[in-house]
Amino acid sequence: MSDSQAAAQWELGKLVHELDMQNSARMRERVAKLGLTTAQASALRELTGPMTMSELAGRMACEPSNATVVIDKLESQRLIERRAHPSDRRAKQLTLTPEGAEQREQLLAVLSEEPLVTGLAQRELDALRDLLERAISRD
Repeated sequence: MSDSQAAAQWELGKLVHELDMQNSARMRERVAKLGLTTAQASALRELTGPMTMSELAGRMACEPSNATVVIDKLESQRLIERRAHPSDRRAKQLTLTPEGAEQREQLLAVLSEEPLVTGLAQRELDALRDLLERAISRD
């Protein structure tokens, strides 16, 4: 790889990192309005129906042990509850409580107020999303 190619790769990495930092800051600011951390918001956002801790952790892109800490906090806030799994005696299913479902709706409203990535038209945002999905091989 030439120096100019290495420099271009470095610059791309810096830009992606800066975009991630801006996105994370905007996300923290928005979910803080609801008294949530970004991890708690992620759990509420991803809990679209009953699922196990492993399933939720996969959707949150974290280890089950890390998700457990988040779920424990949401459970103490009475937003999520653990129930017996209908077909696996060893597993628990996570479900939203009525309060949790209401908090999730508020979260979705806050997240959709304005784009997290600003300065781009919708078609550009769509193209960026498509490019990022291809770059991380998640079609």
